[in-house]
Amino acid sequence: MSTYYTDREYGTRPPSIDTIDERLWAGLYSLIQTRVGDGSFGLRFPEQCPDGNGPCGCDEQAFHRVLAAEVPWIEWPLSPTETPETPVILDLLEFCAGAVGEPIQGVYHSFFRHHHLSWDREAGLGRFVADVNMLFRRNALAFEITPAGEARRLLPTPLADTIGWTLFQTGDAETDRLLEAAQRRFLLPKPEDRQDALEKLWDAFERLKTLEPGANKREQADALLDRVAAPGSAFRQALGREAMELTSIGNSFRIRHSEVTQEALTSPDQIDYLFTRMFAFVRMVLRGTGRGG
Repeated sequence: MSTYYTDREYGTRPPSIDTIDERLWAGLYSLIQTRVGDGSFGLRFPEQCPDGNGPCGCDEQAFHRVLAAEVPWIEWPLSPTETPETPVILDLLEFCAGAVGEPIQGVYHSFFRHHHLSWDREAGLGRFVADVNMLFRRNALAFEITPAGEARRLLPTPLADTIGWTLFQTGDAETDRLLEAAQRRFLLPKPEDRQDALEKLWDAFERLKTLEPGANKREQADALLDRVAAPGSAFRQALGREAMELTSIGNSFRIRHSEVTQEALTSPDQIDYLFTRMFAFVRMVLRGTGRGG
């Protein structure tokens, strides 16, 4: 963890920023270039001593060639002043995490003026993850690199706790599948994954309306909400209005359908807001009807 004065005295900034800007990219660039230079990526891409005595560093050309194939959107050599798109940077960091190790100097080879190297994978990965995450925290980025080297989006703590610990036991396997997929994909870093999570959550909402007995979907939906709040109560009326509004949102925006008359969501913040609103409603219905939550 960072031990900077502002963190100690004022607390860390909440992870609220979704985009890696020029300043943060320059810092990440330097972390990567430092490890190319000190041989850390030689764990996966070893440069061999010319006289065959073993690895002595990182083969930068091999690193570049495989990177270009696995992350084809990245430009090499990296530029500290030209910032790639945030998902591409996250792919780059995962690639680096998969290649990094702590270089351990062995025998000194005086003729070539280098040490032969071995690598400590666990130590190298741990230090790389810690260095990246410290930059992320200091810049309030809503991502982290996990100990396994994977990028993960961060949510505000109350929302993360609610989404992460919610269980689904609706009695309908397809509804459970949709809810679990929405929960899982919403935590992924790419905006298109969150859009897909929103779609699956809305599909699950429509399916939830049909789980109670009734002659038609309207009666089934009313029966569902009658189990959550007392029929005729003010809160039951509020639930009905909210259900109608959520249904209207799903039909008006490009969530479940893609007709030209539907308005597209234009930012991750809009997706996050609608997901949070719908998830809160669905969770309350689940808890109120004994279906998890």
